[in-house]
Amino acid sequence: MSNPVRSRVRTAALALSAVAALALGTTTTTGATAAPAPAPAAAKQGPTSVAYIEVNNNSMLNAGKYTLADGGGNVFDVAVIFAANINYDTGSKKAYLHFNENVQRVLDNAATEIRPLQRKGIKVVLSVLGNHQGAGFANFTSQQTASAFAKEMSDAVAEYGLDGIDFDDEYAEYGNNGTAQPNDSSFVHLVTALRANMPDKIISLYNIGPAASRLSYGGVDVSSKFDYAWNPYYGTWQVPGIGLPKSRLSPAAVEIGRTSQSTVTSLARRTVGEGYGVYLTYNLDGSDRSADVSAFTRELYGSDAVYTP
Repeated sequence: MSNPVRSRVRTAALALSAVAALALGTTTTTGATAAPAPAPAAAKQGPTSVAYIEVNNNSMLNAGKYTLADGGGNVFDVAVIFAANINYDTGSKKAYLHFNENVQRVLDNAATEIRPLQRKGIKVVLSVLGNHQGAGFANFTSQQTASAFAKEMSDAVAEYGLDGIDFDDEYAEYGNNGTAQPNDSSFVHLVTALRANMPDKIISLYNIGPAASRLSYGGVDVSSKFDYAWNPYYGTWQVPGIGLPKSRLSPAAVEIGRTSQSTVTSLARRTVGEGYGVYLTYNLDGSDRSADVSAFTRELYGSDAVYTP
C-alpha cells in the first residue's frame, strides 16, 4: 500500500503535544556502505531548518540544492524521508515496518540519494507513518511487542546509514483489523526502547495523533528522550506543549509553495524574535523554490537562499 499524502490543510485546534530529537552521532551502517564523515559545513548562525520530502514524488537531493548567499551554508540541516509505514500483519497479528517502492528505492540507492546530503552535513531521517491498517505507535499491548518494533526501526537506521527516526502518528486508524485502541504505555515503551537502541541518533515526533499525548506512563516520562518537537499545522504558529528548551522546538510550520511568502516570513521572524531554535518546512519539491525559501532564510539567517540545480 502506498504512503498517503499528508493533508495539505491543518486545523490548529486539533494539535496535540509532541517532541522530537537531534543527535550528533556518527552515521554507520550494517550491510551497507558506511556514510563518509561529512565535510564541515559552512558556518551558519540561527535555527535548525527541517525539510520533509515526499519521496513518492520528489528527490531527497532537493534538500541539498539550497545554500545561503552569504557564507554558503546549507539552508536545510535535517531532511526527512516521507515516509515509511507501520503496517499490520493480520496473520501474525503484529505490526511491522514497511517501505513502499519509492522509499525502498531511496534506501537501496543510499549512495546517490542519501550520502550526498550527509557529505554536506545534512542529517537524513526516516519518517514512519500509519497506513490505515490499525497498527500505530500508541496501541502496542506489551513492552515486548513495542521493543520488537523499535528494533525494526533501529535496524533500518543502521542498515541504510540513516541519522534517525521520525514518528508521525497519522492514518493508523486504530481498531482496524481487530487492533487495539491507543493505551498509555505503548508509546512510552516504544520510545524508551528506540532511544536505548539509538543513543546517538535523531528521534523526532511530528506533533499529532494519540501517541503525542501519551508521553508518560508508570512514572516514566519520555520527553527527555526526544530532542526536537514541531507543530504539524502548516501556516500556523503553535508551541509544542513539551518540557524541552526553546532551541529544540518549532512552533512554526510551513508548506513550501503553498503557505504564502508573507506568512512564511512572519513565522520565521517570530521564531527568531521569541527565541525558538527550529523551523519546520514540508513538501520541498524539485522546482526552484528560492523565493519561498528566501522568505524564511532572510529572517532566520539574514541571507537570501540560492538554488543550485
